[in-house]
Amino acid sequence: LLYHESVCGQSGHLQKPGGRAQRLMRIPRCHVDMALAADTEVTLPEAAARHLRQVLRLRPGDESILFNGRDGKDYRASLMSLRKQAVTMRITSAGAVEPAPVMAIHLAIGISKGTLMDFAMQYAVELGVSSISPLITERTVVRLPVERMARRMNHWQGIIIHACEQSGRRWLPPLSQVQRLDNWLRDNSIPGLLLDSEAENCLPDLPRPETRICILVGPEGGLSTREKQLAGTKDLTGVRLGPRIMRTETAPLAAIAAMQVCWGDFRQ
Repeated sequence: LLYHESVCGQSGHLQKPGGRAQRLMRIPRCHVDMALAADTEVTLPEAAARHLRQVLRLRPGDESILFNGRDGKDYRASLMSLRKQAVTMRITSAGAVEPAPVMAIHLAIGISKGTLMDFAMQYAVELGVSSISPLITERTVVRLPVERMARRMNHWQGIIIHACEQSGRRWLPPLSQVQRLDNWLRDNSIPGLLLDSEAENCLPDLPRPETRICILVGPEGGLSTREKQLAGTKDLTGVRLGPRIMRTETAPLAAIAAMQVCWGDFRQ
C-alpha cells in the first residue's frame, strides 16, 4: 500500500521518483455485445465507448482487449479515433478459444438482500461457475414487482460482465430468469449438492462428479425443512462445510473454491 501511494498518481499512471508519469502496462479488457473478427474496424457500443473514454481515459494508439462473451475469444485492438459521438478501434488479432471447464459448476442461489447477492455472483464468476440461477424460496425476503425484477436482472448481468472483465474469462456464464425453487427443482437435471450446515456429509466424503455439478444454497435463513426434503428427492446431496455456519454469500464461494481444488481447475 505504501508503495502504491508513493508511485501511483490519481490518474492511475505509474510514476518514477522524480520522473514523469508512465502508463500502466496492464492492457484493459472490455466486454462489447457485438460480433468481433480480426483485421476489422469496429465502432464500440456507447457503454463500452464511455468506459474506455471516461474511466480508462485511453488515447489514440492505446491497446485494449475486447471480448463478446459468446465465442470464447479475446481480441486485441488498438484505439483509432476517440470522439464524443463514437469510439473506433482496429482489431489486430484474435486469441484462442477459452477451453471448457474441467468441472462445470451451476450455482442455484436463493435471492438475498442488497449487495449480498451482488457479492455472491461476482466472486462465484471469478471462481469459475459456469451458470447461475437466482431463486425465490419460502424464506426469500426480497419481493420485487416484474418491472423492478427486470432491472435487477440487468444489474446482475452487469455484475457478471465486470467479473469476467476482471478475471479474464472469455465466456459469459448464462444467467437464468428468476424462478421459484420448486419449479427449478422440477426442471433441474444436474446432480448436485445442497449446502446445509446440518448435513452429515462433508465434501471429502463424496465421490468425484463426472463433468458437471450444481450447488443449491438458500437465502438468509436458509431453506425450509420442506424445501430441504424436496431437494433430497431430486438427487441433491446435503453437504456441510466444516463445523461453521456460513452466511448465504460466503457458503457458495467456499464450496466452489473447495470443489475447484478437489475436482476442478485449481489443480491445473
